[in-house]
Amino acid sequence: MSQVDGAARRHRATGGPALLRQGFRPFFLFAGIWAPLGLVLTFARLQGWIAVPSAFDPLAWHFHEMLYGYVAAAIAGFLLTAIPNWTGRMPLHGMPLLALASLWLAGRLAMASSGLIGAGLAGIVDVTFLAALVALVLREITSGGNWRNLPVAAIVGLFALSNLLSHAEALDWLPDDGLGKRLGIAVVIALISLIGGRITPSFTRNWLVKQDANSLPAQFGVVDRLALALTLTAVLVWVIAPDTSVGAILLAAAALASILRLVRWQGSATRCEPLLLVLHVGYLWISVGLALLALGHWLIGLPETAALHALTIGAMGTMTLAVMSRATLGHTGRALVAGPGLTAAFALISLAATSRVLAVVWDSAAQLLLMLTAASWIGAYLCFLAVCAPMLLGRK
Repeated sequence: MSQVDGAARRHRATGGPALLRQGFRPFFLFAGIWAPLGLVLTFARLQGWIAVPSAFDPLAWHFHEMLYGYVAAAIAGFLLTAIPNWTGRMPLHGMPLLALASLWLAGRLAMASSGLIGAGLAGIVDVTFLAALVALVLREITSGGNWRNLPVAAIVGLFALSNLLSHAEALDWLPDDGLGKRLGIAVVIALISLIGGRITPSFTRNWLVKQDANSLPAQFGVVDRLALALTLTAVLVWVIAPDTSVGAILLAAAALASILRLVRWQGSATRCEPLLLVLHVGYLWISVGLALLALGHWLIGLPETAALHALTIGAMGTMTLAVMSRATLGHTGRALVAGPGLTAAFALISLAATSRVLAVVWDSAAQLLLMLTAASWIGAYLCFLAVCAPMLLGRK
């Protein structure tokens, strides 16, 4: 019996609420709820319909909660599911899982009430969740001797650091030049490049083999190493020196290398299976975002926000929704087929990303495009919840 099989057998013997049996269950559910709810609350605040006692203005709160609320929950759910497969150790469940999920909830409440409890205290509460996640990831990887995935722990640690820097900038402890924000985005893009670049061709290969396809994704090689190295270097330079010619050249090179990497994965062959195709689309948005960042250095009238929304709504939104959907289906014993509901979710998230990027450069249609973005984003996660929430809450 393998380590993974043994861990799975011991885990199936545990009882307790279904929501606390595996890490993906509470965190994917929280992420699926918070993504649309956070946007609705932001819109309501901007319209003056509700008053939230937050020390952060609506747009700053929105950015923080999408990155360190929604994306952080999706990352936690993925890691708590993947790490037991990497190490053969028991997955986090029961009261320890409840404690970790409670830290995430406490962070959301603290950020919403930061005007009452103080921005400093809210920051401490908020950062505690990611700090605990980093400690947990390090413990599991080192205890399981799974050293090849240690870089993942380092990336999550940098994500926690970016959150800390964001709070320090908000409190005027550091100059507010957006360093924390850029680092947070860069870290998630690095994680998608690393993990997404591993699972996308792997899942595609497995599916194409079953279809008796003639062409399969290329094995990991020089192109992949070059694309990863360029992407990591480019986003690092962008974080440190966001408006330099050298940085723009590196970003353009990274965008091109990522495209070359992507086309070798036979994504077009998956067009009849949205659950796979969406992974390729999510990775494509990295190239689009990096290219827009590079072009923004040379083209007057191309705001950085176009690139940022390509990287956030496009790459992060699409890839997290894809991974949450696939993991939920697979780990609850369902067939790995998108079905109408999840297919609609994937189409809507792509529409949300596209319309939000266009809204930045198409002034005359900006308001309509922003409304379309909001409706598509909310619709995507409502579709996800309609399909996956019963599975996340169910016993199977």
